Amino acid sequence: MANDKALGVDGDLLVILRHGPHGTSWLREGLDAALVAAAFGRRVTLLFMGEGVTALVPGQKSGPLGQKGTSPTLEMLEMYDIDTLLVETEALALFGLRADGLMLSAREVEAAELDELASTHSLVLTF
Repeated sequence: MANDKALGVDGDLLVILRHGPHGTSWLREGLDAALVAAAFGRRVTLLFMGEGVTALVPGQKSGPLGQKGTSPTLEMLEMYDIDTLLVETEALALFGLRADGLMLSAREVEAAELDELASTHSLVLTF
């Protein structure tokens, strides 16, 4: 498939994470879904979009009311062979972040590439 080669990414499951680490449970639920899929042998790609890119800011603590942070879960990704991490370039700029300053290594993708990226995966989940 030509699309796979153009983006350099293909896999069974693309998990799109659009929510930040605090305020809702969406990010944690998306990460949990990715870990479960990987534990069952799926190849997983994580895409951090919008506010989701803030999950990769280093040094995060617990949220309001003691809400657990997601850093420990993010640090486990490699153990589950989830090593394809992508971040939306426009979202990084919006939040004043740079890919080389994130807690995990992630490749930037432009908004124009997102449709093509989704088409290279057999299953896409959005959180």
